[in-house]
This record gives sequence, C-alpha cells and structure tokens, in this order.
Amino acid sequence: MDVARIQIRKEVTEALERSPVCLLLGQRQSGKSHLAKGLGATPQNYFDLESMVDERRLEENAQGELGKLYGLVVIDEVQRLPKLFPLLRYLADRNENPARFLLLGSAAPRLVRGVSESLAGRIAYVDMGGFNVGEIEPNFHETLWLHGGLPDAFLSDEATSFKRRLDYLKAVIEQDMRELAETRIQPSSLRKLLSFMANFHGKPWNHSSAARLLNVDAKTIQRYIELFEGMFLIRLLQPYDRNLNKRLRKSPTLYFRDAGLMHALLSIRSTLELSRHPIYGYSWEGFGLEQVIRVLRLREEECYTYSVHSGDEMDLVVERGGKRYGFEFKASTNPGTTDSIKNCIRDLELAKVYVVHPGEQDYALGEKVHAVGVRNLVELQTTWEQT
Repeated sequence: MDVARIQIRKEVTEALERSPVCLLLGQRQSGKSHLAKGLGATPQNYFDLESMVDERRLEENAQGELGKLYGLVVIDEVQRLPKLFPLLRYLADRNENPARFLLLGSAAPRLVRGVSESLAGRIAYVDMGGFNVGEIEPNFHETLWLHGGLPDAFLSDEATSFKRRLDYLKAVIEQDMRELAETRIQPSSLRKLLSFMANFHGKPWNHSSAARLLNVDAKTIQRYIELFEGMFLIRLLQPYDRNLNKRLRKSPTLYFRDAGLMHALLSIRSTLELSRHPIYGYSWEGFGLEQVIRVLRLREEECYTYSVHSGDEMDLVVERGGKRYGFEFKASTNPGTTDSIKNCIRDLELAKVYVVHPGEQDYALGEKVHAVGVRNLVELQTTWEQT
C-alpha cells in the first residue's frame, strides 16, 4: 500500500519556505526519513547521524561539510549531535542563505540541549506520527487500530507486525533510553514499567504505584515518564481545572500514542484477542483520541481531560477560539448520549460534544451532541478549521 502523506509534506514545505530551519519531530520509525528523502535532497546533502560515517563527518568538520552546501540539507536523528545547533544558527543567518535545513528528530526539543536556545526565531516545528485515519482507506482502519500507525508494523501481516512492534520497544528500552537518560535503570525494569503503563492506558496515572512496583522513588518514575513522553511514546492528558466549583480528579490520564505498541506490551496479537481483552474499551478511547488530535491538528496546550469525583467525565476537552468543545470515544458502532455528557455540557459550557465511534454514520444525538464515525474525521476537519 502506498500511503501519500500529503498534509505533512505540505506543512514541511511551507515551514521551509518561511524559516531557514525546520525540525520535523516524531517517534522513531514513523516515516520521517522516507518523507524527507522524497523532498528532493541530493545524496551529498543527506546526513544520517545513526550512520557512523555521517556522524564522523559532522563530528570532525561540521562547518566545512555543511557550509559549502546549497538547496535542501537534511540531518536525520539530529538529537544525537546537539553541538550542531549553534553552527546551524550561524549558517541560517548568512546573507542570501543558499541552504534550507530540514532536521529530523525523535526526541522532543526539551530533551535536546541547545535547540530552542540556539535556533530561536530561525526554526519552525512540524510534528509527525505514524499513519492516521486521514491517510489510509477506511477498510484498513481496524488494522490501524490493532497494528498501530508505524509504517513497518501497519503494512505487515499480523505475526510480522507483532514481532516488529516488540523489536521497536526493545530499541526504545536498550538504545533510546540509554542515550537520553541521565541515570541508569535495568532494561528488565523498564520492560516491567512499560507493561505496567500499558495496563493503565486510558486511566488516571500517578507515579507512586509504579514506584512501589519497581522499588524506586516517585521522582525516578517521573523522570522516566518524562522521557517516554519526550520520545513520543506516551501522552499524559492533563486535567481541565478552570475555576470550576467541582471536586476534580487531579491526576492526568495516560495514553500510548500508538495503540499497536500498547497491544504488543499486552501480548494482544489479533482483533479477536483485542475484542476479548479488558483493555478493549480503553484501547478504542486512546486510538480515537489520537486520531482526533492528529487529524484535527490539535496543539498539546489545547487538550485536556475532565473528571469529577461524582462520576461525570469528558475524555477530551479542547479550547479553541474562546470556546470549549468535548470529545467522547465509544467503542460501540451506534453510541447514544449520556447523563454524564449532558452534565459536562452544562458545567463546562461546551459549545459542542462529538462522540467518536468505529461505525460509518454521523448523526445528531441532541442539540449540542453529534456522533462521528472515525472514518469521517477528515470531513470534520474542514468544519473544525473554521472554528
């Protein structure tokens, strides 16, 4: 299957037109390198810092190597060589700068020393994940949910996909965490932590339970959770607490960004196994939430969760244009409205609530409540961009 990533290509192209440097961010193996190679950089203008040859070229003579180039220059896995950022500032500031630099990174800027400080005002950021429902045909959406959106895993048969996802997690534990972590924890403990987190997918998270499991302090767990967030493996959705006269739950909700990786951690290999697993509803919730965030291009600072001790909750609350919108995610193909949704509309003064489900039909559930099939999120995007 040839998946055309038109929206991301457009965003990267526009970013390079307005800024001398663009940082394309996303988890490893999400397709960043494939996209970059299709933008026209010549082989001599492409540097992969996971290649010992390319890393040595830039380690020993970065100014000589980069300063002579023109056109599009791509530096892959740029977080491995943070000393490049001051040089890139100098190169970006040249008169009639002959080059545009596309940097590919699999770690968030806050984990990489120097990127924000050195390149402030000269860099544009574009986020990229694996495939989403806006990029593939609806008859493959169930596969996307089970396998996840990482291209190699999504495009493989069931058995191969499962093995590739396990290999991915092994690389995260044994390579990425070793490079980014300031303190060391045994790979076996990291695997145990990830499996523990998979069981909390879609549920409130606090560090203390995991700390007791691994016999470490809560600050150690917090540090590793921050690293997993920074590698785009998980998402912690923070609680919405805007001066509401309610007893709010203060814990964030934990989600794996890629449902396929969470399924691999729980040894879920097939759609049948997923349908019988206790995580089923939570899995759909996380999958639907990630699709909404990706397709509607929501920013992290717009997104919250809402839950009160009395039981009312809204999976996703989005602030946009001075208004608040709610999103609920139901694994049923014909969801209805609930008292909880009605109470959240009243208490949060929501302009509208979208109930996202795996079925095909969109339909009204009330004046401010609308059911949306996940396959129809692209159509919702057109309306959403006008809000």
